[in-house]
Amino acid sequence: MDQLLQDLERFQDFTGAFTPLDIALTLGLSCLLSLGLAWVYRASHRGVSYSQGFVHGLVLLGVVVSLIMLIIGSNIARAFALVGALSIVRFRNAVKDSRDVAYIFLVMAVGMAVGTRFYLLAVLAAAVLSALVVALSRFNLFAKEVRERILRVQVPAGLDHEAAFAEVFRAHLEEQRLISLETVRAGALQEVVYSIVLKRKASPKQLLDDLRARNDQQKVTLILGQQEIDI
Repeated sequence: MDQLLQDLERFQDFTGAFTPLDIALTLGLSCLLSLGLAWVYRASHRGVSYSQGFVHGLVLLGVVVSLIMLIIGSNIARAFALVGALSIVRFRNAVKDSRDVAYIFLVMAVGMAVGTRFYLLAVLAAAVLSALVVALSRFNLFAKEVRERILRVQVPAGLDHEAAFAEVFRAHLEEQRLISLETVRAGALQEVVYSIVLKRKASPKQLLDDLRARNDQQKVTLILGQQEIDI
């Protein structure tokens, strides 16, 4: 019986190390700050790869990290145990936007600050960095006009595409560069892919019409704005 009592004493509840106010303040503040950062992410996101699940993950990540930091406290053994546990986790999802990585680290940093009870630091960091993100997005800072486009033209297998398109290219393009050449439809056609820069006053529609007039009305595709598509 004595041995049983000794064994039961080992299973202590260490939650008493925190007051209910500590727990409520840590989880509540980290949740509010994470929700604010998630709203900033949603408002500043560009492209077609927006994921509601990713935003939910940001909110949960901030709260979970603050909880983890609260559990670790200043205990070195718990910190090493956490590192060992997380080392077996593998993340399969590819991050499509570089800014998503910054948001992940930002939410983690805020969660760590709240979890270690640096409340003022967490609030100020979230506010300042949110304002920075909004400013970068609203004023479109560091934007660059990208005029390079992708042109895909299908031509009959026996057609000399360089000679056929030379005049059209001189009329509409500032520069062009051959990227690839491949056969399609069992060798009946060739698909030529160019990287091109349109002249300032050139009409994309007129370019396509002139090319179709020289490739026997085969398919011509001009991809506009491919740099902004983040699929």
